[in-house]
Amino acid sequence: MRVSFCGYSYHNQLFHTMHKSRYASYLFRLQIEGKAKIKVNNETHHIEKGDLLIVKPGETYELHVAEGQQSGDYCLYCEGEEVDQLFRHRPVLSKITMDHTVLNLWQSLFIEERRPEKEKNSKLTHYLLSALCVSLERSLDKKSTDINRPYIVTKMMRYIEENATKQDFKINDIANYCNMSVSRCVHLFKEYIGQTMVEYAQSIRISTAINQMKYTTMTLENIAQNCGFGSYSYFHRVFKKFHLVSPREYREKMFES
Repeated sequence: MRVSFCGYSYHNQLFHTMHKSRYASYLFRLQIEGKAKIKVNNETHHIEKGDLLIVKPGETYELHVAEGQQSGDYCLYCEGEEVDQLFRHRPVLSKITMDHTVLNLWQSLFIEERRPEKEKNSKLTHYLLSALCVSLERSLDKKSTDINRPYIVTKMMRYIEENATKQDFKINDIANYCNMSVSRCVHLFKEYIGQTMVEYAQSIRISTAINQMKYTTMTLENIAQNCGFGSYSYFHRVFKKFHLVSPREYREKMFES
């Protein structure tokens, strides 16, 4: 896979562009604030926050931002067999949940792409792009899965995903957010997700911790605090339950491979 361009753009005045996807690349555009109008192959779409646009190689694309309108987006031009396999049959426009994983990966990728050429790490760029593509695919698949569960359960999931790594995260907070009793929340979540809310929160904390173990030089003690575990001993216990090895052993093996 290869990145042609990755960045952020913001418009607060009249703007219009028209071009074809360059270098036979895919264009991914995620609206993160405001509204805009886009046209792909002469079909017009009005987009707002959370809309993911996928323009395939060779398709025509136009962006219109009206006078006085505000529009902010993340955009990515990339290509490769893996990208094509994941997205060639996806619709032009989809609504996704803008979770921290997608946004953080996108931000990390365009920060890496902004580095001077001699400082860029092509291996890191490849891993970030691969992770972002898989995360986008998962977000797209979540939308179809969400249809088969009550909205209130999806609402609980989104709250947990956004707050699981906070030190003061509590089940009571989810119940208050959803205006339901704790027992009802617990029952519904388990019924439709097959996990308890605590188990789901722990899986998000572990996933976040692994990303920080891979891409930062933070100590494991700091990662434990940063991901909501509170202490390294608790992090160690939960991590070993998930992966059968300690965080330290996992990190060592990760850098050996």
